Amino acid sequence: MPANAEVSRFLAERFPQHRELRRDIHAHPELGFEEHRTAALVAARLRAAGYEVTEGLGVTGLVATLRRGEGPAIGIRADMDALPMDEQTNLPHASKTPGKMHACGHDGHTVSLLATAEALAAHGKFSGTLHLIFQPAEEGQGGGARMIEDGLFTRFPCDRIFGFHNEPRLPLGQAATRGGPTMASADEFRITLTGKGGHAAVPHMAKDVALALSELVVALQSLVARRIDPLHGAVVSVTQIHVGSAFNVIAESGWLAGTVRCLVPADRAFLEAGIRRIARAHAEAAELEIAIDWKDGYPPLCNDYAAVADVAQVLSSDAAPVTYGEAVPILAAEDFAFMLNEVPGAYIFFGMAEEGQSRPMVHDPAYDFDDRLIPIVAESMVALVEAELPV
Repeated sequence: MPANAEVSRFLAERFPQHRELRRDIHAHPELGFEEHRTAALVAARLRAAGYEVTEGLGVTGLVATLRRGEGPAIGIRADMDALPMDEQTNLPHASKTPGKMHACGHDGHTVSLLATAEALAAHGKFSGTLHLIFQPAEEGQGGGARMIEDGLFTRFPCDRIFGFHNEPRLPLGQAATRGGPTMASADEFRITLTGKGGHAAVPHMAKDVALALSELVVALQSLVARRIDPLHGAVVSVTQIHVGSAFNVIAESGWLAGTVRCLVPADRAFLEAGIRRIARAHAEAAELEIAIDWKDGYPPLCNDYAAVADVAQVLSSDAAPVTYGEAVPILAAEDFAFMLNEVPGAYIFFGMAEEGQSRPMVHDPAYDFDDRLIPIVAESMVALVEAELPV
């Protein structure tokens, strides 16, 4: 499968513009469901390229459609939102808004998909319907689910859907994905215990929640260590413990909170039931009152095996400017999982590490997207579209 030479030249010529736009978006980060400026910039460029653009899907999301001839319909998704954190890069294009930063590369994802769109409109060779999905609020707010609730796949039906993400731990020029469970679910829990406060010198006159919380942290680890198949991949992490206000006072109440992540959907329900059961048993044994708050987050991200096989064939060919390898599962979460639960497809990682050097990981205040990845992603996605929608 030869590369589309016209696409390669187009992306090389447009690279300075795409780099400038990416850095402009980086300097003006917007949090989930607030991406008004970013969406307006993208919509204007897409209309200029000849796309039908539908705005306001999932609050600030948009879909751009290009139809050419007969054939199936596919979707490609990129996320647009930033994170609520301060930037520490000291770059000329660093965030101009305190407390907001593009620390996950969504600015680069947005421009990479826009570059894909422009290249396909100018020189793409395909027959079918292309829906480009620019999604808000990936960082914990479920913007993908919100777009689906707003009729994403009823208004813009797709036979397959694809997404992508930068990966600072993979070398620049390498792409990877895998079939089946690839990223984890992410649920949250908070357990509050209430007992009887008292003086630290007479603990027998109190009902000590601090001791019970400490024992509970240890007990919860048994769920993964002894009840989950070691090959499945799961973790229970207690990330907060809050109890007490003075060194000589046994507190009346306290709470702990954390996250549960797993790759296998069936393990998700098992872990929730197990956490509730263990927590109630500890509360009963210590004669404490208990309240459990549970928040369902993102489901596991499961790639379609057939779609992954096709991605591997394209990205291993001369049509894509990358080398291809199989990804390993990770316990981070991604709300593209909601879309893959509705439509078969695949999520692809593109590396951006320099040989022999380490880059800051995503969500690090020193992180920045590597602009050289824009044409690499765009040319790869053009090749995938041309293979999925053959003339």
